Amino acid sequence: MEQRTLGRTGRTVSVIGLGTWQLGADWGNVSVEDATAVLAASVEAGVTFFDTADVYGDGRSESVIGAFLRERPGHDITVATKMGRRVDQLRENYVLENFRAWTDRSRQNLGVDTLDLVQLHCPPTSVVTSDEVYDALDTLVADGAIAAYGLSVEESAQALAAIARPNVATIQIILNAFRLKPLDEVLGAAQDAGVGIIARVPLASGLLTGKYTAETRFAADDHRNFNRDGSRFDVGETFSGVDYETGLVAAQEFAALAAAAAPGVPVAEVALAWVAQQPGVSSVIPGARSPQQAVANAAAGSLPPLGEEFFAGVRALYDHRLRAAIHPRW
Repeated sequence: MEQRTLGRTGRTVSVIGLGTWQLGADWGNVSVEDATAVLAASVEAGVTFFDTADVYGDGRSESVIGAFLRERPGHDITVATKMGRRVDQLRENYVLENFRAWTDRSRQNLGVDTLDLVQLHCPPTSVVTSDEVYDALDTLVADGAIAAYGLSVEESAQALAAIARPNVATIQIILNAFRLKPLDEVLGAAQDAGVGIIARVPLASGLLTGKYTAETRFAADDHRNFNRDGSRFDVGETFSGVDYETGLVAAQEFAALAAAAAPGVPVAEVALAWVAQQPGVSSVIPGARSPQQAVANAAAGSLPPLGEEFFAGVRALYDHRLRAAIHPRW
């Protein structure tokens, strides 16, 4: 597994990490035993970066990771968590007192004195642009509660505003073959500033695996069922903001491109490798609900270069099939 520097944290992490939203909630039930098996399989496959959040199962994901790591003293795994979604999304809630309480809770869940990386969890723009917010985060670093901080954002403009801050270590953003705007607007700026990029939703909520059809049904507690219209949280987190029917057609076209570029390689692995091979990406964080999925995801970290023809085909697919669907005014 290739290892890369995680922005201004200075830490080295695997190019394919593990997103652990599904170990907490919103993807259907996953038992603690199954969650632990996913973590173990990921580490065995070379993964050294876990991404979680305090709201994933109201701390369940953090607690599962904490218990797993306590059984492995001396591990070299970096854990990034997120905070800020347990309250109303108002600027006045993003203050040092709350930051201390949230990080104390996450430290307890993870069983550590200092959190490796804390990210503001898709905050409103008024938070992203606030001097006082960064002052409070700097205080947490000075106090030793966190080693570094970053932001998980929904919009490229938010990413660019955060990258300009001198102590922001990382930016987490949606990036996949169906979501190219960050590729055009964010990655270059992050590279120039030495800020790491954590790419989330790399499989477009599973669309890019090629497994889904018009007959596929998702569980009632799966966000791919209840958040397709963005009524619960930003619609970009569910199928990258592409309507399901359009996504199915685009997924078939992507699968054809993948088969031509990497014959015999599973389409999901190609989709992950496409993200990982973008200049400026530090780590890609697909989720996994089984050890088999975890191992398959990790394999993308050692796939040979996919080639310019494939990259051009992905761009053409986005421009002709998806850009107008995601950005209707285009």
